[in-house]
Amino acid sequence: MFSPLRDSTFPHLGATLPTGQKKVLLLKPRGFCAGVIRAIDIVKIALEAYGAPIYVRREIVHNGHVVRELSEQGAVFVQEVDEVPAGQRVIFSAHGVSPAVRQLSRERNLRVIDATCPLVTKVHLEAVRFAKQGNSLILIGHRDHDEVEGTVGEAPDVTQVVSSVEAVQHLQVPDPNRVAYLTQTTLSVDDAEDIIAALRRRFPLITGPLSQDICYASENRQQSVRQVAPTAQLVLVVGSANSSNSNRLVEVARKHGAVAHLVDSYAAVNPAWLDRVSTVAITAGASAPEILVQGVINQLREHGFGQVEEVEAMVENVQFSLPPEIGRALANEDALR
Repeated sequence: MFSPLRDSTFPHLGATLPTGQKKVLLLKPRGFCAGVIRAIDIVKIALEAYGAPIYVRREIVHNGHVVRELSEQGAVFVQEVDEVPAGQRVIFSAHGVSPAVRQLSRERNLRVIDATCPLVTKVHLEAVRFAKQGNSLILIGHRDHDEVEGTVGEAPDVTQVVSSVEAVQHLQVPDPNRVAYLTQTTLSVDDAEDIIAALRRRFPLITGPLSQDICYASENRQQSVRQVAPTAQLVLVVGSANSSNSNRLVEVARKHGAVAHLVDSYAAVNPAWLDRVSTVAITAGASAPEILVQGVINQLREHGFGQVEEVEAMVENVQFSLPPEIGRALANEDALR
């Protein structure tokens, strides 16, 4: 629906540079997932339909480049909804929010547009269901992540967060026979499986979601990295430092034998990493725009990596529908034309 975020950061992007014998393996799928595309589109449509300012609670997705671009277009990013003037429009980020945030928004008469990823909403609904069944909830994830904060808020009195196999041994629950687990959507598949196995050993009757909570995009990007890590001397993951799924890609690459680094843009590529390296694999976290990937590729070309080979592990064609508030905004725009 919308063109990619524009770029003013890479003046040399697309320039013709001399080729060399060094190779870049460009992994696919990479970058924006369906939930991120949906969230960014929501902000852009709201700005076009209603005009600036449009307030957004937290970063709409965890990428500084995206946030800066949307800020320039009129989005105002706040930490909490009590910073939004009463009666104004506010967008909830793709990571979701707790019921307490929704209640405060109602009390302030805010006009809410919910950009929560549908796969995160799935985890919220599971938390509510398991809690109503009388279970203690074990949420596998990173305690300080926005997504985990929102999920815990669905049943805070019965939810504990664990992020390692070791932490499982310290869990205490009222009834070991009534325990359920959930996972953050952006975890390492391998790590989550290890923690789930430890939970099953500790609580043999534990129950979990009918289908895994880790999202398709996180799993697909990890699988791509897992496939190329043994043959790439260096893996560069394009993404912001606070992006959970991007950090997991670095971990997966290292676990499977590659030297790997997270880079926010081409400027973060250390030339020393390229010494005696002939093959570099590049991927991007689910919230990193393609323009940043192309910036890294151009930076590598300047260091002799002239051959770019795209490696497609699987095809992604997932799309999510827009929320009803945005559908109505689009309908109103069409009616005015």
